[in-house]
Amino acid sequence: MAGGDSQYLADKARSGPDDAALWRRFRGTAGEDVKIGVLQKLKQTPPPAHGFTFHLPDTAPPDTLRGEAILSGVWRIGMSRMTLAPGEDPWTMPLPSKHVADRLHRFAWLPDLFALGEDGAQRARALVDSWIAQHGRFNGFSWRTDPLAARLWHWLRCGEDLFDTGSVEERAARLECFHRQVRYLTEMADSAPDPKSRWTAAVVLLVASVCLDDSLHLGQAVSRLDAECTAQILPDGCHVSRSPSRTLGCLLQLQALQELLDRAGQPRPDYLAKWIPRMGAMVAFFQCSDGALAPFNDGDESRPEVVEAALSCLPGPPRRFTFAPKSGFQKLERHSLRLILDCGEAPGTPFGDQAHAGALGFELSDGPARIVTSCGFSSEVNVDWQAAVRRTSAHSTLILAGRDSGAFTLNEETRLQSASGPEGISAKRLEESDEIWLDAQHGGYKAGLGLLHRRRLFMGASGQRLTGEDSLVRPISQPEAEDRKFINFEIRFHLHPTVTALMGKDAIRLICENGAVWRFKTSHEGARLERTAYLARGVVERPEQIVIAGFADPNSDGREPPNCVRWAFVREQPA
Repeated sequence: MAGGDSQYLADKARSGPDDAALWRRFRGTAGEDVKIGVLQKLKQTPPPAHGFTFHLPDTAPPDTLRGEAILSGVWRIGMSRMTLAPGEDPWTMPLPSKHVADRLHRFAWLPDLFALGEDGAQRARALVDSWIAQHGRFNGFSWRTDPLAARLWHWLRCGEDLFDTGSVEERAARLECFHRQVRYLTEMADSAPDPKSRWTAAVVLLVASVCLDDSLHLGQAVSRLDAECTAQILPDGCHVSRSPSRTLGCLLQLQALQELLDRAGQPRPDYLAKWIPRMGAMVAFFQCSDGALAPFNDGDESRPEVVEAALSCLPGPPRRFTFAPKSGFQKLERHSLRLILDCGEAPGTPFGDQAHAGALGFELSDGPARIVTSCGFSSEVNVDWQAAVRRTSAHSTLILAGRDSGAFTLNEETRLQSASGPEGISAKRLEESDEIWLDAQHGGYKAGLGLLHRRRLFMGASGQRLTGEDSLVRPISQPEAEDRKFINFEIRFHLHPTVTALMGKDAIRLICENGAVWRFKTSHEGARLERTAYLARGVVERPEQIVIAGFADPNSDGREPPNCVRWAFVREQPA
């Protein structure tokens, strides 16, 4: 390790070969080093680069806590922590893992440093200059399309502070490196195998065209982003990945682009007016009472101030609704009690490489207190954790025979496991006298095990109780199973890390961080508490989960035990 005062701590030390194997397995072709051809090298040495005519407005609030830590020499990424000596740069030392290196090269932390005044700005510019010296000509790892596009986006967010400040030589070197990367991204964008890279590349190339007053490439960039919006945003405004935080990130980028076009006196493409209100409405749909987002699919909680910044920039109040038909989410809400149910299909190839198999899983909260969740997700934690939480057992739903409710199949182009299904997923809703009934089911276990999973939910008008029923049903159209052996199942309710669970004789007592107390009750014997994991706050936390286990009759109609399990969350009234 370079530097006598440098050190790092990780959740689990791995050898270089083991780390490389994990990276290949869980990042596929997107994790492979890229190469530069002879023609591309020639394009890397063009006439002198011209400067910025306009700068991108930064609509996302900075994370000043992260900025302060970096300024003091402490870099935290997931469970890894590096402490650098004063003036030491991360590019000059061995790093804990390829994952940590990948996150560093994206520069998402750069605006956080610039937000800290002159000391932060000086450190930010010094880190950029150090990176340019180490990687600015070309590097197979750091110039992959995904981190390259992300890095350019974050550099653009800091435009005036980064490119218009410093000595003539420093500003010229930064500008030349920026142009060099934009040219390479232009060459590589269309061949990027993953949709996330294509989206960010499309946004960056359009922003760069406006900022550099590049009318030659502007029309092509406008059309490229239009195509990506059509491909990646569902008609209800949700990102096709069905990820709330990815929807938020894309919305913030479109909002910043819209403001940049206004500053530059350029006409707004019609598609911005189409997509921004819809995406804003979906972000509002997923916003919990604590201001952050519900962590469905490859989404984290997201900082409340970032969510609010996006919503405050909408042209009007977001449209409110309780059912998102194209993305497949239902919301039940009475007073402070709120539930969001995932009753949609995973998107499949090419958009399912990060999707989860969490059919009929839900998020439950009481005002700002989160109660039931999933294992969540964070791009900050290591790649093996990211893969583990995609499975059905990482969600608050029923798991039959230890199998996933959706199918994971190899995407030959990206070499990643892409999620799709389950078949036959649907939900019927009935509201009457301020009471809500929801009847949902999926056939993900039908082909292999002959049973449907049906989940019925009821929320009363008072918001003091949520009643549920999970059943395993053999369809009438199916002949009786020849193998009458009972099939093991589990119903899991992952609790948020802010919940304290206490096992009681007749119920499990759940104490929320706001002081509210709920009781979990079930008709099924043997409910127990187990440790689980939660990633959605950027580290791996180890809260508890409620687990109900049993054995299902393969020929049952699901009306009675053991194939029918009833349960309830009931608010405990103050004495």
